[in-house]
Amino acid sequence: MRRGDLIEMDFPAEPAKASVESPDLEGALGVRPLYVGRNRFDVLVEVDSEETVGRLRPDFKWLSSLTSRGVIVTAPSSTLERDFVSRFFAPGAGIDEDPVTGSAHCCLGPFWGARLGKDRLVGYQASARGGTVRVRLAGDRVILGGSAVTVLRGALVGRAVDPGS
Repeated sequence: MRRGDLIEMDFPAEPAKASVESPDLEGALGVRPLYVGRNRFDVLVEVDSEETVGRLRPDFKWLSSLTSRGVIVTAPSSTLERDFVSRFFAPGAGIDEDPVTGSAHCCLGPFWGARLGKDRLVGYQASARGGTVRVRLAGDRVILGGSAVTVLRGALVGRAVDPGS
């Protein structure tokens, strides 16, 4: 749905529950987690700062051995323009680092909303390409908003098929 200059999408919230992960996770990320949680898809790791998130050079081979789809690493933002930063790694799914991951924000929204006492947040995914995601919490739903550029238009054309043929 268009809302001004943004495109918004409505998804189920995917909150993480505190979890105890392998001590090797710290080694694979090269950083000490402040919090580790897990939802049905991913491992969520909170670290101390935006700078730490930006410096991460994870061990993708080790991360690919996890039973989760991916690992979300997050920290509070160091600027007033946004609330948190994150990166998303999913080498087991064939994506070492995803540039901007909507589904990760379905976890990040409830996490930071509870920590900051806010239902409207701005997140920045600090990949090489990077991107801003606006997050609005609505009960058990998460509304994600962002900018998009049309790079391809197409149409599906079909013809009726006789089921008896």
